[in-house]
Amino acid sequence: MNDGKTPQADFRLADPAQFARNMAKVFEQAAQIARNMAETPPNPQRDMDAQVTPVEQVVKTLGAVAQSYASDPQKLMDAQIRLWASYGELWQSAWRKFLGEEVSPVAAPERGDKRFTDKDWQQNTIFDFLKQFYLLSARWASDLVEDAEGLDDHTRHKARFYVEQIANAVSPSNFALTNPEVLRATLASNGANLIEGLKNLEEDIKAGHGRLRIKQTDISAFELGKNVATTPGKVIFQNDTLQLIQYSPTTERVHEIPLLIVPPWINKFYILDLNPKKSFVRWATGQGLTVFVVSWINPDEKHGHKTFADYMRDGFLAALSAVQDATQVEKVNVIGYCVGGSLVASALGYMAAKGDDRVNSVTFFASQVDFEKAGDLRVFVDKEQIEWAEGRMKGKGYLAGSHLADAFNLLRSNDLIWSYVVNNYMLGKDPMPFDLLYWNSDSTRMPAGVHSQYLRECYLNNRLSQGQMTLDGVRIDLKKVKLPIYNLAAREDHIAPLASVFRLGRNFGGETRLVVSGSGHIAGVVNPPEAQKYQYWTNDKAADTPEDWLKGATEHLGSWWPDWFSWISPKSGKQVKARVPGEGKLKGLENARGSYVLVKAE
Repeated sequence: MNDGKTPQADFRLADPAQFARNMAKVFEQAAQIARNMAETPPNPQRDMDAQVTPVEQVVKTLGAVAQSYASDPQKLMDAQIRLWASYGELWQSAWRKFLGEEVSPVAAPERGDKRFTDKDWQQNTIFDFLKQFYLLSARWASDLVEDAEGLDDHTRHKARFYVEQIANAVSPSNFALTNPEVLRATLASNGANLIEGLKNLEEDIKAGHGRLRIKQTDISAFELGKNVATTPGKVIFQNDTLQLIQYSPTTERVHEIPLLIVPPWINKFYILDLNPKKSFVRWATGQGLTVFVVSWINPDEKHGHKTFADYMRDGFLAALSAVQDATQVEKVNVIGYCVGGSLVASALGYMAAKGDDRVNSVTFFASQVDFEKAGDLRVFVDKEQIEWAEGRMKGKGYLAGSHLADAFNLLRSNDLIWSYVVNNYMLGKDPMPFDLLYWNSDSTRMPAGVHSQYLRECYLNNRLSQGQMTLDGVRIDLKKVKLPIYNLAAREDHIAPLASVFRLGRNFGGETRLVVSGSGHIAGVVNPPEAQKYQYWTNDKAADTPEDWLKGATEHLGSWWPDWFSWISPKSGKQVKARVPGEGKLKGLENARGSYVLVKAE
């Protein structure tokens, strides 16, 4: 029986004979990939690096949830009854839809869930049933975690995250026979898409030297200095921690007080210089600012001894002195982004204790100093997991870049992992060129000492916000920092959540202007005015929570960049003749982008 809504013709096999031949090739290719993997020599370090969190942590955490229900069988029975009742409601709804009735869905995807956008997830009764069955099951599993009794907050947070990852993995959208788009492509091409998909899979395994490294974009489409990181300038200082880039002016006169940008060392600096249209660096230079950017070294074994204090001293403070030498000024405006902002905040506390007043103002992009509400990254941070990570870093002196990349990808696994599994390996398509994903794939390592201290001091013990962190023997008290602050938070940030970044201002002793941008950790920051995308919110009145702050905030369409420039311009001094990189006290060492950024991590 056909209700007139199910597009049966879409699922017809084009050529049965060719399909049979192609499927034989698919099985042959799959068997060869399996043989190659079986013959690959064991690599314990590679296998360990492939783990984002210890397996026993997952088992222990989900075991705690199971134990909660084992101690209360009636509660588990009630939960099972609710699940079966929802299945019964779905079955009745599906049957009515099959008979041609208009019915509302029993379960619908969350807003922004891209897995079920194909028309057949809604129009085809079978696929609609599979989708809703999955959504009901996944939400039931999530509710089990929320309703479990006797769990501490951290264990519940981890369990919630692990269940979400398992649910994401078993989505019907991730399997060829239960994904209508893949099934149509397979039948229409006689399975040729699967042949191409296995080729892509084999290439990605080879690229990962035995571990799967999913390609998110066409890497060959980009070249640093050619179509990304193209703003002209010179490296005017370097040491074994960073290179400092000074960008060429585009105006005849500039503000006297220069701008030093300190990006995170977890990724590379050119997120702020992706291309001429998206480049914050190029835009800020065009506003008449003398812009400097730190390009962190991609560390290896010899950097393992470095600590957070070393990154403050040899990183931020060294860069600050170099900016002064290059421009011959007493004051510098500073921007810190993400963990770069945490470093800047710590260094400002150190400078305040030392009576060092060289910083004129500070801007924070999606930065945290209070880590109590640091979001899903806290899933990977507890005493056992930190000790496990420290054991992994002990021999090499650093944490592999692939480990960090995998952890960040898990925070948005449907978008950054499973969508590419479907596109690359099932549909047999090559990923599209995208500069942001090229940057995302250009991973960096983390020095063992820096990473360990950051996790312990900030995420685990939250000492920075409590005035208990010490750097080079100096206790860091952020209340002594009385500089004007521009605090940018991103409303949908999954790395530095709004609830966490919102707290930044209350930790300092100066006046803070809070601005909340639309979108997330990257797009909320990299949002040029010409793009006319997203929005931002401002509110001059204080509030106890971000929810209350947003209720009284004014929404502005477009980019927050002009708002920031209106704030920074009066703090940037008089107009002076534009400075040409390399013509001051510090000479040019090489052209902008530098060489440190070219070093690749495994």
